[in-house]
Amino acid sequence: MSEIDSKPVFLTPNKVQPEYPLFVFLPGMDGTGRLLRSQTEGLEVAFDVRCLSIPLNDLTSWADLTQQVVDLIELEIEKTPQRQVYLCGESFGGCLAIKVALYSPRLFDKIILVNPASSFHRRSWYDWVSQLIHVVPRWLYPFGALGLLAFIASLDKMAPTDRKDLLHVMRSVPPETVLWRLCLVREFDVSDAQLRELTQPVLVVASARDRLLPSVSEARHLVRVLENAKMVTLPYSGHACLVEEDTNLYEIMQAEDFLDNVTKTELPYVVDY
Repeated sequence: MSEIDSKPVFLTPNKVQPEYPLFVFLPGMDGTGRLLRSQTEGLEVAFDVRCLSIPLNDLTSWADLTQQVVDLIELEIEKTPQRQVYLCGESFGGCLAIKVALYSPRLFDKIILVNPASSFHRRSWYDWVSQLIHVVPRWLYPFGALGLLAFIASLDKMAPTDRKDLLHVMRSVPPETVLWRLCLVREFDVSDAQLRELTQPVLVVASARDRLLPSVSEARHLVRVLENAKMVTLPYSGHACLVEEDTNLYEIMQAEDFLDNVTKTELPYVVDY
């Protein structure tokens, strides 16, 4: 994948497949898109994959970031019209996916939300913790990332190379950017009435061992509100579930009949309707 630092771009895998449905992935707080690597091979079985990459120094508002993502998607659709578009957002990217889908719902056929950070406001002590970033010396920040690693991921379910990649990505994001994105998540405010405007099929994936956010309760709330949604619980996964060796997003979608013309398989996930 190639990356440009001046503005948000789509990273494109080596295998470009315009004859397949477009799969747009919006990453978590790091915004780099690098951590989708472990899922790309599986997704490429049925999709033409694009992953958003946000510059490390980007301090863009929700409105501007939403518009930029919509513009990127429209450019991809113009290249190959008349194909399905799947929108997937993880954590911070889950909030962005909701914003993007509400802004231009006509673009998307299906939506996947993975441990969306829309639940941030349910843990009020995060507001207090996020303010500490203002007073933490820059030289201490890499050590903080190391301590946070075990908090956001089930390390025993990750390959050593993936643990190293996750730590590297966490350390690469400047404190100012982390604080800005925390502020965006804290200010994220989408009403139930707005969510009901999304009529596409939505698959909400929640990690039962998420120590960072109450993802299971948030997923249940979203499924109650959204018109056409179902929930899958990963019983042994942490917040950063997509970098775990046992998590295969394509197989989850396949098992839940979230793919067209694909045979259903039996997998050890828990489904709530």
